[in-house]
Amino acid sequence: MGFFGLLDLPVWQLILVVLALTHVTIVSVTIYLHRHSAHNAVDLHPALAHFFRFWLWLTTGTVTKEWTAIHRKHHATCETENDPHSPVVLGINKVMWEGAELYQAAATPETLERFGQRTPEDWVERNVYTRHRNVGIMLMAAINLALFGVHGIWMWAVQMIWIPFFAAGVINGLGHFFGYRNFECSDNAHNIVPWGILVGGEELHNNHHSYPNSAKLSRRWYELDMGWVWIRLFQMLGLAHPKGIKPIAFLSPGKKQIDMDTIHAIANNRLQIMRQYRKRVLEPVFRQQRKLVEDEFKPLYRKAGKLLSRDEGLLRPRDRQSIEAVLNESATARLLHEKSLELQRIWARRSGLRPQEKIQALLDWCHHAEQSGVQYLEEFAATLRSYTLRPTN
Repeated sequence: MGFFGLLDLPVWQLILVVLALTHVTIVSVTIYLHRHSAHNAVDLHPALAHFFRFWLWLTTGTVTKEWTAIHRKHHATCETENDPHSPVVLGINKVMWEGAELYQAAATPETLERFGQRTPEDWVERNVYTRHRNVGIMLMAAINLALFGVHGIWMWAVQMIWIPFFAAGVINGLGHFFGYRNFECSDNAHNIVPWGILVGGEELHNNHHSYPNSAKLSRRWYELDMGWVWIRLFQMLGLAHPKGIKPIAFLSPGKKQIDMDTIHAIANNRLQIMRQYRKRVLEPVFRQQRKLVEDEFKPLYRKAGKLLSRDEGLLRPRDRQSIEAVLNESATARLLHEKSLELQRIWARRSGLRPQEKIQALLDWCHHAEQSGVQYLEEFAATLRSYTLRPTN
């Protein structure tokens, strides 16, 4: 075996081996732990699911029940004091550099009992993966030393820090702190980059928090979700079955009647609808008004469309001041803001309304929008009427 192990490889090949091994770990996390176990968005063949479970034990010592429970709690309590790893609450440095420690602290019996349902509890899980969670990573170190000799030490170290840094630190930290947002979900999740390769698609974090039960994380044509690429490959091999990738909602040209079919379709697609409200109503109106206002107000109007579509709980004090300045300056801006809030209230309180009350609320919204005298708002109301759960031919 010698100094360099059974495989006497040059350094550049060793680097490729490390990248390949860490990519398998990332795929295991994003497909098995995240999309399959935590969100039940994709069914996996038992053999593939167990391979992922074994690989995670070997390379990270992760227990499926713990990871699943903590992630579910994160979604249930996002950006609150009960969130296990919110940079909004704990600070970006804390989450970035102590992400693994936050996971360990959150794995309490109460959390596992409440959020850890429907996770593996077979003999191997109880007697090997959970009871001897550190044996796997020790075995991985021995394998690396045997195959790669002294180089196996740094290769093992890279494998050990990859998930704690990128998944626990970067995604949970930067993913709730920095980046771009396709959808104005009620938490601070951002897409870090549009190319979800390094962390298997988890970089598209805003997309995920907007549609957490989707097996596919990419939403725009320019976004790449590497985890979805693997799911499609496994699906071709009969090893995976994604349960859903987008909300059930369709547009039926010419449809004008508002009924419960319309209500359900709009509720399913509410975040995409609010994105369209920003793109098709707020932004074009503010572009027009920006040309008419004094120079001192132009910067405010430039960002007003985006701010007015954001969840009010996520606005910073200076953002609120900017919004108030624009609303005081423009009656049209105030109207569009009020219509945005009214529309969001319809689905925010939909569970407490009777079917006819839901229909009447949307009818009233559309009627007032169509009488507003704002062309973009009138056209948007007509689009809302055309939503349906049934695809058109």
